[in-house]
Amino acid sequence: MAMNFDLNDLVAFRTVAELSNFRKAAETVHLSQPAFSRRIDKLEQALGVRLLERNTRRVTLTAVGRDFERKVRELLDDLDATLVGIRGGSATRMGEVTVACVPSTVYYYLSHVIRLYHQQSPRVRVKVLDAGANEVLAAVARSEADFGLNFIGSQEGELEFEPLVEERFVAACRRDHPLAKQRRVSWAQLSEYDYVSVGRSSGNRVVLDQALAGVAKRPQAIYEAQHVTTALGLVEAGLGVAAVPAMAMPGKDHPILVSVPLVDPVVQRTVGLIRRRGRTLSPAAQQLYDLFAQVKAGKRAAR
Repeated sequence: MAMNFDLNDLVAFRTVAELSNFRKAAETVHLSQPAFSRRIDKLEQALGVRLLERNTRRVTLTAVGRDFERKVRELLDDLDATLVGIRGGSATRMGEVTVACVPSTVYYYLSHVIRLYHQQSPRVRVKVLDAGANEVLAAVARSEADFGLNFIGSQEGELEFEPLVEERFVAACRRDHPLAKQRRVSWAQLSEYDYVSVGRSSGNRVVLDQALAGVAKRPQAIYEAQHVTTALGLVEAGLGVAAVPAMAMPGKDHPILVSVPLVDPVVQRTVGLIRRRGRTLSPAAQQLYDLFAQVKAGKRAAR
């Protein structure tokens, strides 16, 4: 079969598949929009299938296009790895990494690692897919993300789980709340106040429900949110208190929110990296993946 398309056509397709916009994609690869459209038309004609559905507002992938996009991404990532192996890091063709993560890891953990990564690789774009724990698993399993940051996944056969941080759940409240001055708070004490919970579909809710199954007096939600970050917004607004992972809380100098360790029982979760078993990451993705371990080692050395 003769291939009547080239590498630049594949790059153009990969770009518009990610951005869902012809104008933005054309700008990204430094082409005029008509020239960019001709590349996509050429690729579709060569393959004999429609890869994209276009309208005046948005571009979406067809079923064939979604499958082809995954294969193109893997092919281009493999090309990057080959170029780096031959000529060194400066040969990397693409500069993009996609990380899937649960929202509670973003503000005060993932953002720190990404900041360090940007200092090392300022030309690499990092795409963050923030979603629920199960959605993060699915994104990594389907190769929609290079790897993920999650607290579930250790039991998934097709995924590798690398533990990073073990953290406890804490009581989140305003500084003017009666619990704010306590050194520790029991779940029974927390139940005496208006309580903000995450929904039953949340992975954090599953962790808490399992850990507190035998606790006689436990908080009952007055308010419910889908994500921990939203629950914290309700707490900051003065609507109640919440039990959240310590990683989701701001530092001690935050003007409004404060965290207090929860006891009786202490509930913990383990956050780690997940990736498809046996998958080779692109050089850019591998560098970011390795940086998480380096940050972990640095924190241990600092203790």
